[in-house]
Parts: sequence; structure tokens; C-alpha cells
Amino acid sequence: MSKQPTMPKPKVSKRGAIPPFFVMEVMRAAAEREAAGLEVLHMEVGQPSTGAPKGVAEAAAAAVAGTDPLGYTGALGIPPLRAAIARWYKDRYGVEVPERRVVVTTGSSGAFQLGFLAAFDPGDRVAMASPSYPAYRHTLTAAGVVPVELPTGPEHRFQPTVELLEALEEPVQGLIVASPANPTGTMLSREELTALSDWCRANGVRMVSDEIYHGLTYGTGAVTAAEVNDEALVVNSFSKYFSMTGWRLGWMIVPDDLLRSVECLAQNLFISAPTLSQVSAVAAFDCTEELDGHVARYARNRALLLEELPKAGFTRMAPADGAFYIYADVSDMTDDSEALAKRILEETGIACTPGIDFDPARGRRFLRFSFAGAEETIAEAARRLIAWRAGA
Repeated sequence: MSKQPTMPKPKVSKRGAIPPFFVMEVMRAAAEREAAGLEVLHMEVGQPSTGAPKGVAEAAAAAVAGTDPLGYTGALGIPPLRAAIARWYKDRYGVEVPERRVVVTTGSSGAFQLGFLAAFDPGDRVAMASPSYPAYRHTLTAAGVVPVELPTGPEHRFQPTVELLEALEEPVQGLIVASPANPTGTMLSREELTALSDWCRANGVRMVSDEIYHGLTYGTGAVTAAEVNDEALVVNSFSKYFSMTGWRLGWMIVPDDLLRSVECLAQNLFISAPTLSQVSAVAAFDCTEELDGHVARYARNRALLLEELPKAGFTRMAPADGAFYIYADVSDMTDDSEALAKRILEETGIACTPGIDFDPARGRRFLRFSFAGAEETIAEAARRLIAWRAGA
């Protein structure tokens, strides 16, 4: 019997060979626990426990009941929403942003894809703090761009500095800043953001400012890069402050030299952001009283954890200036935060995120706790962690 020839296999792209988003792995383990009938206190995922504000829900119901077929929109977004976003910058920050530079996107994830593809070529190098949001690295890597991580710690307040940038051995073409940042919640002052912006301008470096946690601050308000650098890509989202995570809607403030590229990329990659979400989101800017009520709850949760977590042995935490996270150094407990997070879930029912998501090199010494949930959930989680450590 003759041997059958080996058939060639189709190619698999290397672009997909990026690390997983580990918080999703934690969410899956938590879901399996819940499916088995066991309780889970969710502190792993960075999303509000509340739904969209009432005005948005009402606008969505009216749009669905109306005669508009809710078809494709222009790639840059519907004019009423772009105008509302431009007004938001004027009212919130005192910054004049031309409506033509506002691009509505499919979440901030879509904004990062469009922005990175428009601003950087394969082989370019883009700097960012470490720890930071993992999708920066992974999206850049998939596009053939090289992430350059700046190891930061408490001495830098976990933020990039001009000194760290100047110490790089090779030049970079981009810098990502996030204020408030994920996972640390730390913020850049106006002076610090301006210094980084000035360095970018002097070195021909494109600044990308992740501002999706603006509105979620506890003390000093956040400063937008749109105020200090008109060459920056500014990314924001309806997912966090506006409590519209599943609506998959975000936006960018795009500099003039990238606007046409972003438009053409959006036309081809996305056609448009979800139309129902766009139509409904116009109402979000009139719902600040309700939304600020959520922020007040986050502030209470934050205060509770800052007081109670040290009783459970979590004594070294990043300054949680904004967002809704506590980033805790657990190196005195473990050098494997992934195993520790698994153990905490199994023994207490609390789901939290290992730091390896945010810092591949040093993240095994850190855990992230989200305090976006209900007050009773956060209080119960604190009680369980204290009891768990007492019995360890």
C-alpha cells in the first residue's frame, strides 16, 4: 500500500500569538464557580456594576421604537454625538476641540487599533509605563509595533517620567500615558503631563493619552492631553464613568495629520460604531448627577479598602488617585500572584486579578482589586480577606 503524501497545512499568522488577557481567565474561573452553585464576589473586572444611566436607556428605547432603521453611520460618528463630545471638552476642561477632530469608535479598543495603525509603522517603538493596561502591548505587537516598557514603581508613582524616557538606549516613536492609570489608579499632575508632552514635541514622538477613567477621581481632577498637546491622540470611552461597558462605544480626539488615515481605516475595519449606541449616548452627557452618584459610591468603596486591606496584610498599595482599582504588592506573601489569586478565589470566593496581566516581568508580586462593585460586596470581601489572612 503506497504511503499517502503529506498535505501542506494552511498558514497561521504570528499576529495572533499574543498573551491572553488574564483577567478574562479569572472571569472564566469565577463563572465556573458560580455555575457550580458557589458564590463569587467580583473584584477582578474593571467595569461598573451599574447599567447605563436612565436617560441613555430611555433614548435607546425611543430609538428602537422609532422609524429610523438604525443603519450604518459615517465612519467618524453621527454629528449630534460628535458635537456633544466637543461640548463636553469645553464644559468639563475649558478646551476648544473642533468637532471635525472627534472620531466615535467601537469602544476605546477600536480607538487604540485605529490610532496605533494610523500613527505607527511596523518596527516603530512605543514607550509606556510598566505596569500598564495589557492591551497596549498586545495590540501594538499584533500590528508589528514594538512595545517599550518603562519599569516604574512607587518612586515614580507608577507613571512614566522624562528621566526614564531620556535613559532609553534607542529612540521611540510613541509614548502612551494613562491618567488615571490601570491598574494603579495613579495620575499625572498638569506639570508632569506638560513635561512629558514637551519632551514628545522636542523629540518628534507621538503622545497617546488614555483618558478612559476621567471622571473617576478622588480629589484632584484629571487633566486632558488635549489641553497641552494638539498633536496627541486622546482616547476616551463611555464604558467607565458613563457606565456603558457593553454598549461598545468610545471616542478619539485626532490631530489633523492623522484624521484622514483614521477615517479610511475606520471605514475598512469597522464601517461605523454601533448606531443604537451612538444615538443613545448623546443623552449620556445630561446624566451627570446620576453618574456622579456612582463616583461617590466608588469613593466610599475606596476609603473602605484603604482602611481594611492593611488588616489583611495588604500594606503596600499604589496611590489610588482615580479609576476603581487597588494595586497591592503581595511579595511578602508570594512570588506567584496567579496562584495566589486562584487560592483566594477557591478559599474565599473573591475573584481578583494577578499582576502578570499588567507587568509580565514583576507582576507576580502584585494583585489588583476592583472596587467598582456594590458597597455591600466590597465590605463583605474585605471581611473575608481579613478572616482568611487571620486563619492562614
